[in-house]
Amino acid sequence: MHLLKWLYPGMKFKRWLLLFSAGVMLVSLGLALIFNYKYLDYIEEAIFRAVYLWKGSYNYMFSTLIGIAVVILGAVLMLVATRFVIRSVITVLLPDNSERLVDIIYEKRRLGKGPSVTVVGGGHGLSVLLRGIKSATSNVTAVVTVADDGGSSGRLREELGIIPPGDLRNCLVALADTEPLMEKLFQYRFRGESELAGHSFGNLFIAAMNEVTGDVEQALKESSKVLAVKGQVLPASKDHVRLDAIMEDGTVVEGESNIPEVHKRIHRVRLFPEHVQPVQSALDALTSADAIILGPGSLYTSIMPNLLVDGVAEALRKSKAVKIYICNVMTQPGETDGYTASMHAKAIIEHGGKGVIDYMLVNSTPISSDLQAFYAKKGAYPVEVDEEAINALGVGFVKADILNETDVIRHDPDKLSRSVMQMVYRLQPSALKGFDVKNH
Repeated sequence: MHLLKWLYPGMKFKRWLLLFSAGVMLVSLGLALIFNYKYLDYIEEAIFRAVYLWKGSYNYMFSTLIGIAVVILGAVLMLVATRFVIRSVITVLLPDNSERLVDIIYEKRRLGKGPSVTVVGGGHGLSVLLRGIKSATSNVTAVVTVADDGGSSGRLREELGIIPPGDLRNCLVALADTEPLMEKLFQYRFRGESELAGHSFGNLFIAAMNEVTGDVEQALKESSKVLAVKGQVLPASKDHVRLDAIMEDGTVVEGESNIPEVHKRIHRVRLFPEHVQPVQSALDALTSADAIILGPGSLYTSIMPNLLVDGVAEALRKSKAVKIYICNVMTQPGETDGYTASMHAKAIIEHGGKGVIDYMLVNSTPISSDLQAFYAKKGAYPVEVDEEAINALGVGFVKADILNETDVIRHDPDKLSRSVMQMVYRLQPSALKGFDVKNH
């Protein structure tokens, strides 16, 4: 009975179905004439009489030629009917992109064959990488920190008792394949003096979806459908945690947002409570990945909190994936003052254990003197790439142009993803299985 719905009035389907049926009948008739099917002798006789009366003679090969012509005509009718059936469906499902159907299908098929990449981190740096990497593969998972306690995320965390949605929202938007207006909507931040002031619509949407579904992981899945996300976004944990920092002078700073404010050198960071339950889907993504990318992002407040969740660092160490850390281009005041590239890697190894990273990706592009002077006023300086010290840690490194230098210093999404994927293909040959590198 469900199939009969295609015959409802107004479907604009029946006429093309009849035309297709006529084409099938003509093709069948033509083939029968070509192969001189015995039950069509009367048709042969009719053709003979018509031609004889017209020309006065008859060549029995003439019926074969007629059969071929009938087959061609039937095939044309079938193709025309098929084209209009598909067009009738596409104009309803994709009214704005019907002409791009082939491109859309090709892109989805190509990206679906891409390597499985799991990205670990948080903050704006992570979303920059995701924005570029979604053009290389749709098999991408973002494992995101849940230690943020500032801004809109911090307020929702305190008022609603949910994990902070800010970094999760940024990752969803970065992986989204949706209209620019929808992206602007999710990133829109309310102004004014009301209780909504400072909140972004995306944060409120995730918070509402969490209330509706009763689970933040399910809320993210449903939000991903709204934004047509390529891949998936997962929190490292669903537990409510606080990030603390133990400074080199022995003092303890509580809260992620407070750590950079004290301007003391960090010895290590820890979570409170100490043992935090991981999200199983995040562990599965780390285990099954072809490549695991850490960063870019704040070393102690975006990357480290993920490694401190129970089971995450262990899954990283045991994973057979190639593990790449994207080093920051500039030092971060109050967090990595005076840090070289090797010091970034050493801190990660000290928190996650040996084997948590295999390679580093570092910037090779010189930074203009004007921008260096501008950032120096804020206490930020280019990260020195101390090659020998990096190798002494047992970590390899690759230098590449990954910078987008305009009026600020940022990683360039396309350059960054291109360099990362080149490392993945070169260092993890299994990631190339079934993937067309020529079209990448």
